[in-house]
Amino acid sequence: MQFRNLGRSGLRVSLVGLGCNNFGGRIDDEATRKVVNAAIEHGITLFDTADIYGEKAGSERVLGEVLGARRKDIVLASKFGMKMFHGGQGGSRRYIMSAVEESLTRLKTDWIDLYQFHTPDPLTPIDETLRALEDLVTQGKVRYTGCSNMPAWQVADAQWTARDLRLPGFASAQDEYSLLKRGAEKDLIPALKHYGMGLLPYFPLANGALTGKYKRNAPMPDGARLTKLPERAGQIFSDANWARIEALTDFCEARGRTPVELAFSWLAAQPVVSSVIAGATRPEQIAANVKAADWTLTADELAEIDRITV
Repeated sequence: MQFRNLGRSGLRVSLVGLGCNNFGGRIDDEATRKVVNAAIEHGITLFDTADIYGEKAGSERVLGEVLGARRKDIVLASKFGMKMFHGGQGGSRRYIMSAVEESLTRLKTDWIDLYQFHTPDPLTPIDETLRALEDLVTQGKVRYTGCSNMPAWQVADAQWTARDLRLPGFASAQDEYSLLKRGAEKDLIPALKHYGMGLLPYFPLANGALTGKYKRNAPMPDGARLTKLPERAGQIFSDANWARIEALTDFCEARGRTPVELAFSWLAAQPVVSSVIAGATRPEQIAANVKAADWTLTADELAEIDRITV
């Protein structure tokens, strides 16, 4: 397993991270235990969850129970801000102070390594959010902070505000980024590079579209994620994206590789990426994800991929 710094911070994270959105809902507690065990055995240290994942914050609850004493051996990341089952949401001081206590209790820990603002709050000034997060860092309840789903201008505004107030600011941003979703390269990634932030891309396989199991003009596979998300499937499987998927598949076959290996290794080749967040429901998916990031793409291969996907 390779390790990288989270942006310009001193926090070291595994190149492949485990997305815990399947815990506490999509898979049961025993299946979660097997996935967590496999992740730790394969050297994954970054575990990414959120208070809204699972049924009634089930992901944090199950993860806290399964980790036990091993919690100290991992980098535990969670998020706040999206609307919870009890109605709470946002980035106000009042809400943040209660949200972190609830997450700490569910996770059975005294601290969260990376606490991420899950979505912008138009009703709360960013300086209020940043000051509250800094207080959590000072109290030792949070080590580093990050943001997610923020447009580039809001990231820049937050980092400028943090500098003006002499606060650390966000160490990372978690946003959608993949071979089929490269919009972040226009404004967001330049902003992250400027401010020394690491990118934690989610949906690295474009909801499974880059796994190779979907074929144009063929029935959707039973039980697959996009089969259950027709609206999302309609957005992803445009004629242009089908052409990209097929060209990328040919690219992989010519090199004896798989689309999954390409998806992970391409993201790993991006200097701004600190860790690739990927969910799993079975231990064998963990092994495949870790192996996938081992392919070192050449400059010529990266240029060819750009010609296919940009």
